Amino acid sequence: MKKISGNYAENIKELDNILRVSENFDLIGREMFIGGRNAKMYFVDAFCKDEILEKMLEYLSRLEPEQILIAKNTREFCSRYITYTETDVESDVDTVVSSVLSGTLALVIEGYNQAIMIDARTYPVRSLDEPDNDKVLRGSHDGFTETIVFNTALIRRRIRVPELTFHAMKVGKKSKTDIALCYLENEVDKKLLENLKKRIENININSLAMSQQSFVESLLTKQFYNPFPKVRYTERPDAAAASINEGNIVILIDNSATAVIVKTSFFEFFQDSNDYYFSPMIGSYLRFVRMIVFTLSILITPIWYLLVKNPDFIPAWLSFIRIENHTQVPVLAQILVIELIIDMLKLASINTPQALSGSFSVIGALILGEFAVGAKWFLPEVILYMAFVAIANFTQPSFELGYAMKFSRIMIIVLTALFNFIGFFAGFVITILLIATTKTLEGRKYLYPIIPFDRKALSNLLIRKSINKSKN
Repeated sequence: MKKISGNYAENIKELDNILRVSENFDLIGREMFIGGRNAKMYFVDAFCKDEILEKMLEYLSRLEPEQILIAKNTREFCSRYITYTETDVESDVDTVVSSVLSGTLALVIEGYNQAIMIDARTYPVRSLDEPDNDKVLRGSHDGFTETIVFNTALIRRRIRVPELTFHAMKVGKKSKTDIALCYLENEVDKKLLENLKKRIENININSLAMSQQSFVESLLTKQFYNPFPKVRYTERPDAAAASINEGNIVILIDNSATAVIVKTSFFEFFQDSNDYYFSPMIGSYLRFVRMIVFTLSILITPIWYLLVKNPDFIPAWLSFIRIENHTQVPVLAQILVIELIIDMLKLASINTPQALSGSFSVIGALILGEFAVGAKWFLPEVILYMAFVAIANFTQPSFELGYAMKFSRIMIIVLTALFNFIGFFAGFVITILLIATTKTLEGRKYLYPIIPFDRKALSNLLIRKSINKSKN
């Protein structure tokens, strides 16, 4: 491990070589004289606050040789003459290089065997707008950004106790991405916290190019066959703060506006921020609606297809679901094709310019609706049920859970087509087994608080309790 030595020329040659200052226009190596001694400052152009840098250089350039002699070592010089608050000294060359590339300013002065690290960085950042995919009707309308320091400030603003801890770590051999574990020291599960720290330290990856997704995949036990989400995500500071207050660990990742919430279970995906911005009765109602819609979105098309496949089992009061006018396209093929088209429309809408999105929605609805039925490609009943399913997916706060519902539904339909009643029940049982065997990040049972059973926790998840009945 290379160290900063007392040889100034050797230090500058080493840092210039590693940082490749002459080959990168945005990496600045600013030479100067401080109190009659050679000095060089390293920083990334876009990450440095110009006003702070200008004031600092103005002050340092006025130092006299006699003043420099008073400071016997780097730390003493830093304490006496560096007027900025966030400063430190560092002797390890790799740490200096990594800090400079992260935005910290490094100052190397002749005669000292340590570099002075000045954290005067600033990052390009967008405004704290409300997340598009996590909106509420009332309450806070700010959201996380891609800058980790801003995100920690948004949480600190909501939890003002000394027990709130932000433990910093780095992940990625090339990216060296900043990670922050956020938790309350007096509430967190210490065993889980230590286990999580060890697992993060053992991550062997070059870069977190996809931020939170790359990070979570590096931590999770591989279950490629299981589509159900293993962690929860949020882009809302209020939701993250609420989770921390409940004793959970929230993981913030630099360059990502999404926080990862550790400790999760299947039933927690049915909670939403809107539940807590309405009265307990309305919040509980909305939660039950999500659970009912979740069940219907998985089962309504398989049950309908099963009854259509076996018309003799359709009771008289459900006779309206019978297919009167068949088309040349099999019903199974219609359902699967529309499932595919719905995803195609979602992908197309993402890539559609905002100015055209309205007309695109109209065209898509016409093609899938009236024109498709008129051309006798699809049955009106299939369009109706699949439209319900498409809308139902948007009632879930978690996109990952929505796609897990989709894959489960398709599996049940295909098994029903192959094995009739046996296939339907087999698909339903497989879905339950997939949910029950899902391995979460913290290793807790996915069906908690049913397995293991916890009456109080289950009641809190199913019913939105009054705030005065819970300390959180």
